[in-house]
Amino acid sequence: MATEMPQRIPSGGVDLSHLAQRGAAPAGAQAPGPGAPAQPGGPQTVDVPALVLDVTDAAFGQIAPLSAVVPIVFDLWADWSEPSKALSPILEKVTRELDGRVLLARVDVDANPGLAQAFQAQSIPTVVAMIGERPVPLFQGPVPEQEVREFFVRLIQLAEENGVAGRVNAPDGGAAQPEAPAEAQVPEAHLAAFEAAERGDFDTAVREWEAVLQKSPADSDAKAALAQSKLLQRLQGHTLEDIRAEAAAKPADLEAQMRVADLDLSGGHIEDSFLRLLDLFAAADEEARALIRGRLLELFEVVGVADPRVIAARGRLANLLY
Repeated sequence: MATEMPQRIPSGGVDLSHLAQRGAAPAGAQAPGPGAPAQPGGPQTVDVPALVLDVTDAAFGQIAPLSAVVPIVFDLWADWSEPSKALSPILEKVTRELDGRVLLARVDVDANPGLAQAFQAQSIPTVVAMIGERPVPLFQGPVPEQEVREFFVRLIQLAEENGVAGRVNAPDGGAAQPEAPAEAQVPEAHLAAFEAAERGDFDTAVREWEAVLQKSPADSDAKAALAQSKLLQRLQGHTLEDIRAEAAAKPADLEAQMRVADLDLSGGHIEDSFLRLLDLFAAADEEARALIRGRLLELFEVVGVADPRVIAARGRLANLLY
């Protein structure tokens, strides 16, 4: 291909065609078959229910054929992921700006593990595109709005070079929807920390959240956000391959082993993350146990202290303590 997409996640994505049940289309859409030629007289246009769709494992086969008309961007998100909450509105805004030249499909990875696995999502959020039912890796983690816009423009160029140059019509299509300003959604005391995290400056975000908690120790939202920022701070600058290779080469290096648990949790593998830390805890001496317990408590905050997986892991930790 003449245009290469930026490689923010591993390239060579898996072929997802086995997931697509051909011949089915979403209500209101008349999708062409995979690789169908453009209609005579110009690019294809098809009707869809919305420019932004929530897609499940079961419904994937209804959506995938539309990638023969326009590129589809898949937003793999999770409710427990603060970067997801920051990124998803940006993806939606940019999609609407492009007036039907891109379709956005949102995938809740906790409810749809099949798509998360098929798209090889190693951390959340992960953003992957599809052109002609072939995956195109885009990026993972929080990305500024202008950079998202640049990714989408290059994606459209890549699609056109591969014969995908249609449009979709939707009742909500075209102009971007008005948005409430970020300041109205974020408490003023949290704003500096939130903005630092949004731009990927996790060192500053950690300091700002710590300052919030010094003034308001009972602020549960700040506690969870601090834990999330610390997690992203620890992972920043490290690749998936580097983290796993270091852990394999240094089995006695506690920080290297705990970073794999961070990686697992960031990719949605919550039980694996907790199990790794609990196994480390069971075999550790008193000094190491204090560090591992602290990491577990932080990750409990990231996932949510009321989550059943957290409750189960907390029970196991209590049994190991006593």
